[in-house]
Order: sequence, then C-alpha cells, then structure tokens
Amino acid sequence: MGFRVITPGPLTTVQDAGRTGYQSQGFPVGGAMDLRALRMGNLLVGNPENEAALEFALSGPELAFTDNAFIAVTGGAARPEINGKPVPAGSALRIRKGDRLRVGAMQEGMYGYIAFAGGLDIPVIMGSRSTSLTCGIGGYEGRKLAAGDEIRERAQRIRLPHLRARRLPEAGTIPPVFRVIMGPQHGMFTLRGTEIFLMSEYIVTTETNRMGCRLDGPVIPAKHASDIISDGTAPGAIQIASDGKPIILLADRQTTGGYAKIASVITVDLPRLVQTRPGTKIRFQAITLEEAQAMIRQEKQYMNYLRERFRQPWRHR
Repeated sequence: MGFRVITPGPLTTVQDAGRTGYQSQGFPVGGAMDLRALRMGNLLVGNPENEAALEFALSGPELAFTDNAFIAVTGGAARPEINGKPVPAGSALRIRKGDRLRVGAMQEGMYGYIAFAGGLDIPVIMGSRSTSLTCGIGGYEGRKLAAGDEIRERAQRIRLPHLRARRLPEAGTIPPVFRVIMGPQHGMFTLRGTEIFLMSEYIVTTETNRMGCRLDGPVIPAKHASDIISDGTAPGAIQIASDGKPIILLADRQTTGGYAKIASVITVDLPRLVQTRPGTKIRFQAITLEEAQAMIRQEKQYMNYLRERFRQPWRHR
C-alpha cells in the first residue's frame, strides 16, 4: 500500500523535476519549486534525483501509513513528527505500518518536500508525474491533495543501507543577495534603471506564488517602454512589468512573455529565492556567465559528494 491523507495542508501536490519538451505547445515546465531540496530528499532515500515527491507550502500534511516505508523531509525549516514525536528533517526516516507523519508549519522558508523510497505510484503524463494546477493535469488527478486521498508506493523498499548515516550537513545562513546575469533586453532600460535594479532593495510581496515572485521597490525606468514581442521564458528570468517593478519567473511560469527581461537569477540561487518569504528584503548582484557556470560545476561536485557519502558513509567520518 502506501499512505492516506488525513489533512493535506494548504497546498500539497505531487512534483518531480518538471515536464520538459512541451513549452512550444503552451505547457509550462512546472515541477518542484526548490529542485535542490527535491534532489536531496531523493538522495536520502536512495531514489533517482528527479523522482516525484510531495511538495507542500508553508505547512505540510498529516499522513497515515498503511505499510512500512522510508521517507525524508527536506526544504524549508520543517518540523516533522511521527506519532506525535519530533523527528529530524534532512534525514532518512523509517516509517512502520500504522504510523502517522505530521509536518507542521515551517519556521523558515516556503516549500518543503516528502520523498518516498521507491517512488509514488502516480501516472507519467508527458514525461512527468508533476501536478500542473494551471493545466489540471499530472500528479493526483491534476489537483492539490485533499483529505481522504490515498497514494501507493511504486516499489516498497524493505531495507535502506546506512540509514543512520543518511543525514544532510547543516546549512549556514546566507544573506538575501541573489546573483544575476544581465538579460537579453537589459539594453531597453536606461543606465540609471540598471543602477537602480542593482543598487536598490526590493521586497517580496504577498502576490508571490508558483508562477512568479513579484517584488515591490523603486521603479526601473525603460528608455521607451518595457513591452516586447512575446518570446520564450526561462526559470529565474526577471521581467520588468509596465509599472516598472520586477517579476521573477518561477516553476509554473507562462511559456512566453511580453515584458522585457532585465536579468536572470542564476540557477544555483533559485532554490534560495523560492524559499524567501513575503516581506523579506532582497538585493541583486550582477556576475558573468562564466562565474555562474563555475558555480553550477561546484554544485554538481557537492551533489557528487552527497551521493558518495550516502553510498559509503564510513569514508566521510
């Protein structure tokens, strides 16, 4: 079997790395907001890194397990409990038939993940198990989870080697400065507009969601206007809307957009960005493409380290 949803939390969906290859037909990529947290959760339980998991926002679900399982809770500062007793996030956890997992309100961050060893028995639609709420497809009936929903695991894991060693290193606090590469239309903005963008503080607004992060702060003046002929969008692209304020495009972004893109948040900083709560003040720092590529290589090295750590933990003592 698997588990039954007792309470779903405000927004719990099934998400993997996303639905690629269909943007030309108008389907958004979607997928997990925090791809790093998704990948780490799957590493903890021995899954492929893009395996589907449950994504929850601000507060997680309560699940009743109908069979033994191994899980991991990652992402924002979640507070998981098994049968009312606190258990560590960022670790592989053993679940026994009849146990209840409850993930309360997160102390920090926006999105959390529950990864299940063996994966979830969710159909693949267009190459992905991700829920697209905008299209009403994928995941569990194309919608967020509700009380009473039941999901099975595809392949039950009887044993998870080195269970106690499957724990993520503690992460340090990083200032809310997000590195960007200047975008394809940054020349449409005045020199003063670029200076304002890079030197000002912006506040994450309550209008932020899975589609985009809307910011409030100083207006960024364009030379004429910020409208363009619609072209393709990418995760982290920063559009300047007609009111002169930035919008950062996220997982459920539209496939094309008609606002000029002044810059793009680099790939390795996107997980921090999506975990930033409304009301937080953020800044931007421009770097080169070569610097951003070097940071991606560093991230890959770190993920390789984690894979090796969980495979042969005695080498990392």
